[in-house]
Amino acid sequence: MNFDGIVPTADPALEAWIRRRLDSLTKPPGSLGRMETLALRLGLIQGTGMPSIGRKAMLIFCADHGVVEEGVSAYPGEVTRQMVANFQAGGAAINVLCRHYGIEPVVVDMGVGRPTRNSAREPAMTRDEAERAIEAGMDRADTAEILGAGEMGIGNTTAAAALLSAFSGLAPDETAGRGTGLDAEGVARKAGVIRRMLALHRPDPADAIGVLASLGGYEIAAITGLILGAALRRRVVVLDGFISCSAALVARALAPASLDYVIYSHRSAEQGHRRMLEFLNAQTLFDLDMRLGEGTGAALAINLLEAAVKLYREMATFESAGVSAI
Repeated sequence: MNFDGIVPTADPALEAWIRRRLDSLTKPPGSLGRMETLALRLGLIQGTGMPSIGRKAMLIFCADHGVVEEGVSAYPGEVTRQMVANFQAGGAAINVLCRHYGIEPVVVDMGVGRPTRNSAREPAMTRDEAERAIEAGMDRADTAEILGAGEMGIGNTTAAAALLSAFSGLAPDETAGRGTGLDAEGVARKAGVIRRMLALHRPDPADAIGVLASLGGYEIAAITGLILGAALRRRVVVLDGFISCSAALVARALAPASLDYVIYSHRSAEQGHRRMLEFLNAQTLFDLDMRLGEGTGAALAINLLEAAVKLYREMATFESAGVSAI
């Protein structure tokens, strides 16, 4: 797979132009804080001094995980299929937020009823399966100008924690968390399963596709592809929590500049997410102790991004308003 077309967003001249416009608006310089940074980030991503929102979509990638056989989740695997039906009926939390913010929810079946293999016993996917899932995610980058990444898959916090341990070297005791509601005994069992996964596969961080195939899931691979595809098209991807950010680990290993096109919405209450964000050197927009997934945090962040762009585009300048500049 070749990602030579992905280039960093850095553009000193454009950045200087955007900062001058921000400082020309009727407010003290920098007084809108990170809302100004959001407008700047989107301008650099889109390569324009007047960033725009356009169509907004929340891609909810759904898949089953064979590792559920190891008792790593508080819920049975069939809940994935049941929640997909709930998404399609419009009854989930992400549906409510998408309606509220005018975001189109797009449910993407990456493997519902067709789980990965049990990664505690064999590779979750073949290399070819992982690459095809990445390509499927890349194709979805044409869905909208503003792309949110959500997911659903019972067992996928185990896959995400395993990926974090594989890429960062952190022990499973530091990366495994409660997921859908495990007690302390369940979390310890999950960490033990991840240790077995790592011992079995001996993942090499230099081989990102191999790590993903051994430990990951179809929906994580698809979000990886969404990041890469968006970067090739100069579109932004707003990531949700622990699961979707695990795809950023893979994307960075494949094409480091692809993360220039990513906005991290929130820090999940899931134990490993803080360490994951530190490893990615990523800063989130907020921390509300959320850990639902589905794209709920990303939906809230898309609303902030849209507000930031409207402020940037629609506020009067000191000159146009006849206000004395500071």
